[in-house]
Amino acid sequence: MSITQRLLTMFPPYLLGPLVVGVFILFSVTGLLVVRHFVPHSRLKIHHDVADPILGAVGAVYAVLIAFVVVTVWQTFDKSNSNVEMEANYMADIYRDAEAFSPDFRQKVGDLMREYRQAVVDVEWPAMQRGQMSPKVENIMRRIWTLYTSYQPKTVTEQSFFDESVRKLNSFRELRRQRLMDSRTGIEPLLWFVLVGGAVATISFTFLFGAENVKAQIIMVVILSAMISLILFTIMELDYPFTGAVSISSGPFKETLLD
Repeated sequence: MSITQRLLTMFPPYLLGPLVVGVFILFSVTGLLVVRHFVPHSRLKIHHDVADPILGAVGAVYAVLIAFVVVTVWQTFDKSNSNVEMEANYMADIYRDAEAFSPDFRQKVGDLMREYRQAVVDVEWPAMQRGQMSPKVENIMRRIWTLYTSYQPKTVTEQSFFDESVRKLNSFRELRRQRLMDSRTGIEPLLWFVLVGGAVATISFTFLFGAENVKAQIIMVVILSAMISLILFTIMELDYPFTGAVSISSGPFKETLLD
């Protein structure tokens, strides 16, 4: 389990958010006061004509990077949510298509699908919070596959429904594998290093400006730090689609009727 997942499972958003913002604000205020203690604002003002365009360039580069990451994690989150809905739909389709088969086979498919749904909701969803899978659900999936591979269609109608059911069953298994991969795959540590490093560099650059009113400069630096840290916190919350308070729910499975 990654550090991000550990933080998301250990702290609720109303604690983790203020913690992230507080760390950045503490850094910004402390850094500014240290610089102003050793370098008077009159000396800093001399370099404003050089520091101003450089800060603009640094801010623009970092803004492009952080915007790209936000869009990427949101698209991943949205895609994972769509995959969960598709998986639940395939489960319902396989259950419904089983009506074309013999009563005994239909009963077995129904029992296994209901067992699968309950195990996913009760066991696998909590496990995915930690980036893990459920051996119980994997076992049920194997039993479903074994059931279909051992069945011999008896009529043309059964053969037609059987072929379609196997196709859906393959997609069903692929969507589950994708769901499990999404639960344990997040932003690479190197990218987190660049994001945090870029935030530190951007905030630190503001220390090189010398406003006569240090309180006003502190307020401006705090606002910038809070804005950057809130965006990083948003990325952190969306990074793992199935971990934390802001996560994909098992609602599509719960709402699927298999009775």
